[in-house]
Parts: sequence; structure tokens; C-alpha cells
Amino acid sequence: MNNQMTFSALQVVMALALVLVPATSALAQSNAPADPTDAGKAVFKRANCFGCHKWHGNGGGGYGGDALSLRKTHLTREQIIETVSCGRPGTGMPYFARGSYDTAKCYDMNRHDIGERIPPEGGVFLRPNDIEAVADYVLAHIKGRGEPNYEECTAFFGTTSRVCDIYKANATMPANEPSK
Repeated sequence: MNNQMTFSALQVVMALALVLVPATSALAQSNAPADPTDAGKAVFKRANCFGCHKWHGNGGGGYGGDALSLRKTHLTREQIIETVSCGRPGTGMPYFARGSYDTAKCYDMNRHDIGERIPPEGGVFLRPNDIEAVADYVLAHIKGRGEPNYEECTAFFGTTSRVCDIYKANATMPANEPSK
């Protein structure tokens, strides 16, 4: 009888495993972000990158001056990370890494070396993984793209924002693909 009970208990455990494993896998998949660069988009918003570069990355006027177009940039991932971390000397592009030019050299310079050309401090400090995430977002969704469109706008703001209304006329056209 003890063997019979052990066999029955084993059957129950196996049956539960067959039911629970697919359910937990489905739950894990439904909680997974739709796009692995969503974290970078959140940092792009939180650090106010779009204040100067605009939501679409084309740049233009902002509090720091005329921001360069991230759509037309030739910077590599590593160069984007360095630029976000250290800013751009002599420009309005702020640095976002804590300790830039103090405890960490930027462009092989410290605060004394750079002098008055030191960029402004960003409104928030970002952790290294946040800086990498924003670089990945720029590479995946902005760099090399053509003109901004409705699909990109709603991906940034959501479908309830009226900001994207100006792109609706061209909404039936396919999204701009990265240039090669």
C-alpha cells in the first residue's frame, strides 16, 4: 500500500508539473517587454534627450543649442555611449555619467584639462546600463532612419497622443527602414 501511495503521489506531482509549466511559461512570455530597447526609450524620455534631439532624433533647437541629428549620425555604439556619458566639450550636449571629468576622464581629459569647455551637467545622472540602453535604442530606432512617420511617432508617444496627428496623412505608407 505504501508503494501504491508513493506511485499515486508521483502521478499527482507529474500531472501538476504538466499543467503548471506551460502556464508559468505563458505568464513569463506575457510579462516580457515587446521590444528589448524599451528600457532605452524610457531613458531617452527620462533624461530629456528629446528636449534637444526631439522624439524623432532629427535634432534642432533646444535648451543646449542646435542638437545634432541622431538619424544622420555616424557615431558607433561606443561613441554614443561616450557622448552620453561625457557630453560634448564646448557644446550644449550635457554629460550624464556621475563623476565625468572628476573621477573618470572623458576624451582623455579631466576637469582641469578641459577648463571652460566642460559640457553642462545633465538633469539626471544615468547608470552605465542606462547609458548603454539609450545607445541601443538610438541604434535600433533612430540612427539611419529617413523622415519620421506616424508609426514611429505612435511607438514613442502611444496612440492616444495628438502629437502624431501631423503624420496621419502618410500613415498608410510603410515605415522608414534603416538606410544601408
